[in-house]
Amino acid sequence: MFTVPLVLEEEADYMKHDRLTKKLIQEFFEEFIEGFFPDLHSHIDFSNVTFLEQEVYLDYLEGSKKEIDVLAEVKLHHEDKILHIHTEAQSTHEADFPERMFLYFAYLYAKHRKPIQPIAVLSYNRKQEEPTQFKVNTPTQEVLQFNFLQLQLKKKNWKEYIQSDNPAAAALLSQMGYEEHERVQVKLEFLRMITRLKINPAQMEFLYMVISRLI
Repeated sequence: MFTVPLVLEEEADYMKHDRLTKKLIQEFFEEFIEGFFPDLHSHIDFSNVTFLEQEVYLDYLEGSKKEIDVLAEVKLHHEDKILHIHTEAQSTHEADFPERMFLYFAYLYAKHRKPIQPIAVLSYNRKQEEPTQFKVNTPTQEVLQFNFLQLQLKKKNWKEYIQSDNPAAAALLSQMGYEEHERVQVKLEFLRMITRLKINPAQMEFLYMVISRLI
């Protein structure tokens, strides 16, 4: 009898998790930015958001190719300027993740020549503070300091969001920091939250699917 190796099963699980998070961000993009990055939200005109074709980054050193998760093109309020927002969902810890965020940034900027706001969404079970910078130094100077915004879900207190009418926050509630004995309460609060949401039936069904797979 053929069995799938455990490492492949784990890889498949996190790939499904990341794809689901990516779809969530696209479905409720404005709500995601509003709920977790309010300072950025205030600068963006969300009346015309375009999700660009998925980019594939070729890593010649590792001999692999990686899909860049979400790349949105928006306009800024009161300015005739375009901003690209690159959001990367990460459900497993990687020591070199900040470097990968920079490589994606460099690739996207070289291709599009547009200002980019990079965002990382970390959903793995690790509460240590994760870095939000990648630096390149030489003996004589700091050549590069690359920064990105980060949503580290396990460091978020889920109770702070249960009064929100934000569907992105509702869907990500189960990925926030809660104790095992609070699992049932998290589900109940999620159900209470979505009864208040003004979304269409398809979006409602999608949220049910998200919570059933992520918790």
